[in-house]
Amino acid sequence: MANLPLPSISMKNKESSNASERILHAERLITQLSNPNLRENALSVLSKMTDIFQDLAPLLWNSFGTIATLLQEMVSIYPDLSPPNLTSAQSNRVCNALALLQCVAAHPETKMSFLKANMPLYVYPFLHTTSLSEPFEHLRLASLGVIAALVKVKTKEVIGFLLSSEVMPLCLHNMEIGKELSKTVATFIVEKIISEVEGLAYVCATPDRYNAIGRALDIVLASNNKQPSPRLLKVIIPCYDRLSGKRVG
Repeated sequence: MANLPLPSISMKNKESSNASERILHAERLITQLSNPNLRENALSVLSKMTDIFQDLAPLLWNSFGTIATLLQEMVSIYPDLSPPNLTSAQSNRVCNALALLQCVAAHPETKMSFLKANMPLYVYPFLHTTSLSEPFEHLRLASLGVIAALVKVKTKEVIGFLLSSEVMPLCLHNMEIGKELSKTVATFIVEKIISEVEGLAYVCATPDRYNAIGRALDIVLASNNKQPSPRLLKVIIPCYDRLSGKRVG
């Protein structure tokens, strides 16, 4: 069998050069976040880089003032949550900020710092909303994405934080009112939480909690019967399985 050619030095240099250019481009955009006139475009471009640039999260977390800027974007729309006056433009802008926070929540180098700073709490007001309009639905979905990023690779610290901060009722709320994708992500979070001993114990500690999750799952299942979704069913079944046979109270 013929030997495969080794990568040339020029190819390695080109890859290194491309990586350096990506970092410089990201750093320029992050710097632009501090400029109100450039922020909207920077948010939009950076949010599209989260899946292709693995080192974006540490850059965001460690750059001066960036996380504060993202929080400012989120907090600025709190007054428009109730009564519901959120526009599509506002929602899209904050969803871009949430995409960057999701990136930080998912990265192993920044996840625990993100958690210790109580960052998920700033997302919770969006999950409390009840309006069924598209801007609010998109906002809730992006917010659920941040929590889902935390539980995707479970740790006791993550589960403990989410239980103590009462994220479960918020997930059940979104399972009941959300569209198919929001229901799926919210149910995914619940499934990840109750797959842990601490999470299951929390749910089964009182009949009210157990009945609440059962009611939410029944609503999700009924919606799936009307509009079948394999990905939604995939997260519903493990929840029922985990709850079955568990003693309550």
